[in-house]
Amino acid sequence: DLGISFHPRSRLGTQAIVPPLTRGANTKFQSMQDGSFSVIGPKLWNAVPYYLNSIADFPSFKGYLTTFLLSVPDKPPVRGYSSPNSNSLLAWRTESSASALWGGQQV
Repeated sequence: DLGISFHPRSRLGTQAIVPPLTRGANTKFQSMQDGSFSVIGPKLWNAVPYYLNSIADFPSFKGYLTTFLLSVPDKPPVRGYSSPNSNSLLAWRTESSASALWGGQQV
């Protein structure tokens, strides 16, 4: 069990609860926990727009998710060139130039 739980929110749709980092643990453990699926998974789920995480029909969800992901800019970092961010969905979520993909919302 990964311990991931979901809670419906009227304004944001179904949101995943991101488990808190273990306090008092050493930095290496906190870094490993922060990069684990049980932390990254909920963050990614919460990064998709409301209209996606409120779709109950799985085939429809897959189709809309594919369309959304194909619309997200793909600008991977290239050695010797500056990139706008780390090219992660989480990084694009806070990028002002891509805010239209989330309905103009920014975190």
